[in-house]
Amino acid sequence: MLKQFFLFCSGIDQKILEKCPSDTNKYIGIGATVFFTGVLAFFSSAYALFTIFDSYIAAFVFGLVWGLMIFNLDRYIVSSMKSKGSVWKDFGVAFPRLAMAVLLALVISKPLELKIFEKEINAELIVMEQEKFKEQEDKVKVRYESQIAGWQSEVKVLKDEIATKTTTRDEQALMAIQEADGTGGSGNKNLGPIYRAKKEKADAAQLELDNLLASHVPLIAEKENAIKETQTKVQEEITSLQRGAFGGIAARMDALDRLTKQSEAILFANIFIMLLFISIETAPIFVKLISSRSPYDYLLHEHEHIFEMANRERTTLLTNAVRNNIMTDTEIGVHKANAKVKVERAIIDEKLRQKLDGLQQGNLDEHFSF
Repeated sequence: MLKQFFLFCSGIDQKILEKCPSDTNKYIGIGATVFFTGVLAFFSSAYALFTIFDSYIAAFVFGLVWGLMIFNLDRYIVSSMKSKGSVWKDFGVAFPRLAMAVLLALVISKPLELKIFEKEINAELIVMEQEKFKEQEDKVKVRYESQIAGWQSEVKVLKDEIATKTTTRDEQALMAIQEADGTGGSGNKNLGPIYRAKKEKADAAQLELDNLLASHVPLIAEKENAIKETQTKVQEEITSLQRGAFGGIAARMDALDRLTKQSEAILFANIFIMLLFISIETAPIFVKLISSRSPYDYLLHEHEHIFEMANRERTTLLTNAVRNNIMTDTEIGVHKANAKVKVERAIIDEKLRQKLDGLQQGNLDEHFSF
């Protein structure tokens, strides 16, 4: 039963194969390869579709359809290859089939690669997710960055002005104290005119500082409050960002691509897996390509040649019959036309003769018409 199934998978004519049993094992191996390629295609597509739909039922149904399609396509590719006995002719026939087999192998291998490197991909997805969220947060911050920076700059200017006035007030007050206790200024301990002049400057500096504080402190408080409100708004927008699952098929392929660029080990492993699937997918074609013509090939060629010659005989006979009919109809038509021309010429000649005779006899009123 299994033997018959694998022979069916190889796409051969079992009635012809029964006449050359030495080729049976060869085509059983080819059929088994075609079958297991379809099985791998089923698992590959089922995993890929599960990452998309998150449903075992959908993954199984679509995976089964895809696996059967790949199985049928591989079976057709193998069965349509017929050995011609010439290396170049066989290669010319096999080349487009090899190209299609390589393409199918790449399609089948990619989801399985994602499954094989699943742990490494999941770790890389976390990094990619953090990078993506960081990018989203930065975009939110950039929208308010210039506004916050402007307020901070204005607050700094106001505080610098207060600091400058405070420093001036402190210097004036210190000079007045030093003049009063004799540690500075004139060096004499007294509360005389010099002290009073310096004290007036210190009081004036204090008044200027008080006025500056009265005008600047509310502005500073207002701008600092605006900065805090804006920063709170930024944080709220960041918190409200949509942070859905980051693990679709495209993201996983992107993660695998990043991993291959970061690690030579993963790169070579990825390449070897693709080569493995390519070799599996193209194995039946290469087997038929490099194998010499077997008894099955000769019998199949003889069987097809019989039909080809019979068809050529029928079409040739039909072509000749049509050509003969055309030739006969043509010659008969030409003969009829020539005979009719002769009759018409004779009639015209007779009428002309009668007209000439009438003219000679003077019968000018005679009406003549053709």
